[in-house]
Amino acid sequence: METQDHGINVEVAYALPDRQLIVSFTTAPGTTAEQAITASGILQKFPEIDAVGMKIGIFGKMVKPDTVLRELDRVEIYRPLIADPKEVRRQRAAEGKVMKKGGGDIENP
Repeated sequence: METQDHGINVEVAYALPDRQLIVSFTTAPGTTAEQAITASGILQKFPEIDAVGMKIGIFGKMVKPDTVLRELDRVEIYRPLIADPKEVRRQRAAEGKVMKKGGGDIENP
C-alpha cells in the first residue's frame, strides 16, 4: 500500500538479447520514471544506454521520463531497434515470402 510515511515499491528493467536486469527498490511517492532509472543504478551497469534519448515505458506502454510512478510500477528501458519493422515487411513482400502469425516465415512446399 502506498502511504505518505512509506515509499512506493517499483522496478526498473533493462534487457539485452542474452540477459536482463530488474532492479526492485522502494522510493519516495512522487518519483518520476527518470528519477527511478537514475536511482536504480542501471545506467552505470549498462553504459551503452543513451540516458538522453532512451525510450521508456511502464508495463509495455510508452511514457515520458517525467511520468510519476505508482506502487508496483515497472519502468522498462527499451533498446533501439536494429531494423525498421516496416522495411523488413516490405523486403519480405518483395521477395515473395509469406509470413505466418508470430512473424516467422511459412515454408513453401
